[in-house]
Amino acid sequence: MKQSLFLCCLIFSTVAFSQKKIPNSTLRTLDGKFVNIQDEISNDKITVLSFWATWCVPCINELDAISEVYDDWQESTNMELIAISTDDSRTQKRIRPMISGKSWPYKILLDKNQELKRALNISTIPQTFILKGSKIIYIHSGYTPGVEDELFEIIQKHKN
Repeated sequence: MKQSLFLCCLIFSTVAFSQKKIPNSTLRTLDGKFVNIQDEISNDKITVLSFWATWCVPCINELDAISEVYDDWQESTNMELIAISTDDSRTQKRIRPMISGKSWPYKILLDKNQELKRALNISTIPQTFILKGSKIIYIHSGYTPGVEDELFEIIQKHKN
């Protein structure tokens, strides 16, 4: 009985969540300009939002791993990845030096006050969202080597 109840709750939450959209939120670019996340998401392609921080080793590992295959992903699926830093005021000064040392081909945005992070109820990072337009179609928490292959399969499945 408990298993059936759990399964029903899981199915309901998955169905209900699959309709959720990215909330309207203002972020900053590395240059300090304000941008609306809705304006950064394309309705014509899959967008991946990767929430990360400079102190999060799994976050850096995930973004490094995706960086190695990103050109292939874009070529075959026309997707885009936006890396959203959730660094707080104590660690925000580390973002620019870290980005300078990486060759990440992503758009980098800053969630300086963690408003988008809170709006999406993100409690752990890395947290990766796959969007079609502004609709959330997949969420993944954490990183282990090889997860990028799973993400790519989801992207391929929804590219049309």
